Formats: sequence, structure tokens, C-alpha cells
Amino acid sequence: MTEITVARRSGAPASRGRTTVADVVVEKIAGMAARDVPGVHALGSGFARSMGTMRERMPGAGSGKSVTRGVSVEVGEKQAAIDLEIVVDYGVSITDVAGEVRESVISAVERMADREVVEVNITVSDVKLPDEEDEGEERQRIQ
Repeated sequence: MTEITVARRSGAPASRGRTTVADVVVEKIAGMAARDVPGVHALGSGFARSMGTMRERMPGAGSGKSVTRGVSVEVGEKQAAIDLEIVVDYGVSITDVAGEVRESVISAVERMADREVVEVNITVSDVKLPDEEDEGEERQRIQ
């Protein structure tokens, strides 16, 4: 009598192997989620936004604003910690905007990157006044 051994694969196909999420992926998710909150004018400090504007004007430097400006993350295998630097619009409640940013960022990162967000630290570095020009906007010299 011959004994036949059948090798069976255990576990669902989705659980075979490892998925690694790069820090920049979580930075982009957090940056987009924060920008979508009403009352958030921009991410990053004035200096960071100025440097980003100069980089955007350089040929071959890519197009569009950097999604990760003002975002810093630490990502582990199961958790993430996020630091954001934001500029808010004048007249909004900073506390309310910060709370909405936290909710938006946590929801997006946990849903998309499957990482538990242990903290979202927010620094409000500026307030955008209604009569201020945006960083990178050039004043018209001829009217």
C-alpha cells in the first residue's frame, strides 16, 4: 500500500506574504486628508511653503504642490504617529478645525494603510488673513 501525502496550503491567499507601507504613502494620505478639511488653508510653515514654491518653478522639479509638505510620520508595522503643520483661514475655530483634521487623517490612514493611528499632533503655524496674498502669488505690477 502506498501512502500519499498531500501538501495543503494553510490560510487565505490574502494572508500569504507581507505588505509593507512606506512612510511617504502615509504622509500623502495624511496630507490629502488634512487639506480636505474646511478651514485648512495650507500645510507647512511659511518657510516650507516658500521653498516649495521655488522648487515648483524649477524646470523638471515636478508639477503641483507637494502633498507631503508640513507632514511628518513615523510608521511601524501596525501603528503610525503623525505630525502636521497647518495654516488655517481667518475666522474659523482653530480647535474645531484641528479636531476635524484629526478625525479625517485618522479615518483615512486607518482605512487606506491599515495602520492604527496612535496620535496626530497639529501645530498651527499661521492664519491666512482675507487680504493676504498666497505664498507664490506674484503681485501684478501693471494694473
